[in-house]
Amino acid sequence: MKLRKTIKTQGQKPILNYVGFAALASSLLVSTSLQAKGEVNIYSARKESLIKPVLDTFSEQNDVVVNLITGSADALLSRLKAEGDASPADVFITVDAGRLHRAKAAGVLKPIQSDVLSANIPSHLRDIDGYWFGLSQRARVIFYNPKTVPLKDLTTYEDLADPKWKGRICVRSSANIYNQSLVASMLDADGREKTQAWVKGLISNLARPPFGGDVDLLKAVSAGVCDLTLANTYYYGRLGQSDSSDERAVYNKVKLFWPNQAEGERGAHVNVSGAGITAAATNIENATLLLEFLTNQASQEWYAHVNNEYPVVKGIGAPEMLAPFGNFRADTISLSQLGENNREAVEVMDIAGWK
Repeated sequence: MKLRKTIKTQGQKPILNYVGFAALASSLLVSTSLQAKGEVNIYSARKESLIKPVLDTFSEQNDVVVNLITGSADALLSRLKAEGDASPADVFITVDAGRLHRAKAAGVLKPIQSDVLSANIPSHLRDIDGYWFGLSQRARVIFYNPKTVPLKDLTTYEDLADPKWKGRICVRSSANIYNQSLVASMLDADGREKTQAWVKGLISNLARPPFGGDVDLLKAVSAGVCDLTLANTYYYGRLGQSDSSDERAVYNKVKLFWPNQAEGERGAHVNVSGAGITAAATNIENATLLLEFLTNQASQEWYAHVNNEYPVVKGIGAPEMLAPFGNFRADTISLSQLGENNREAVEVMDIAGWK
C-alpha cells in the first residue's frame, strides 16, 4: 500500500516521500523510540496543505517534533486497525463525524479527558464519550442556478423531494460519507418513514444518475446540467478563491442557499473535521496538547483561511472572508448521532435506489 507522504515538520525537512507501509511504520517506530518525549505521530486524512502549516506552528511553539502521514481516510483507518497495538500513530485526523464514529467503533481510538477541549468545543460537536473532537465545521447545503431557480422556491432539504424539482437535481453517490451523514441527520429529525420517502423523492428528481464529487456537482449546476445540488460549503469557497478564471466563473454563476432556516426548523446540516487520540498512542501528553492547540483562536481562524471552514469554538465568529456565504443557523444535533444512524442511513439510501 502506498502512502502519499510522510513529513517531519520540525525543521521543515521532509524525511520520507511516497514510501511503502512497512518502511513508514518502521521509520515512525524508530523515531518514536528515540525521541518519544518530544514527539507526536499523526495519521491525517486531511491534505498536507490543509494541516501542515498549523502543525509547524504547534511544533515551533511547543518544542515537539510532529511526524505527519497523510492518506485517504478509509486507508488510514484500515491501517490503524491492521497495526493494532503496534501502531506508531498517536493522533488520527479525519473528516466527517460518520468516519470519526467508525474509528471509535473499530477500537482504534481511546477516550481522553481535557478541560480545555470540553470548555472550547460545544458538546454536540464532540463525541459523548470523549473519543473524538470536532476541530472545524463545514455545512452541506443547497447550491442553485439563480437564472433558473427563483430564491423564493427554496426552503428546506425536505422540499427537494417535491415533484417540482423533477429532472433538476444532481447529487454524488450514496457511498459518499457526506451524503450518508446528511441522511443520518434527517433520520434523527424526521424519523425513518419520512426520511425513506424523502430519499425516494429526491432520487426521482435527479437530472442524471449520481456522479462525481462536490466540485463536479457545482460545475454541473453552472453548466446547466441541473438546477440544484447538495455540496459542502468549503468547496464553493475554494472555487471562489481559485487561480482559475473558469472555476471563479462557476462560483459566480452558482449561489448558496441555507436550508431549514425558518422559525421552528432545525437549521442547516453541519458536520466537522475532527481528531482523536489512538488506542495505541504512546505520546498521549503531546497528543492531548496538540488537540488543545488546534482549538485556540489562531488555529481556528487558520482553518477558515485555508479551507473556508467555520470555527467550532464558542465565541469565535465566522471570519470576514466567509461573509459572502451569509449568516445561518446550524442544526445542533449531536454529531455522535450521525455515526449511530449511519448504518440505517445507508440502508434507507439502498432501498430508495440511491446508487
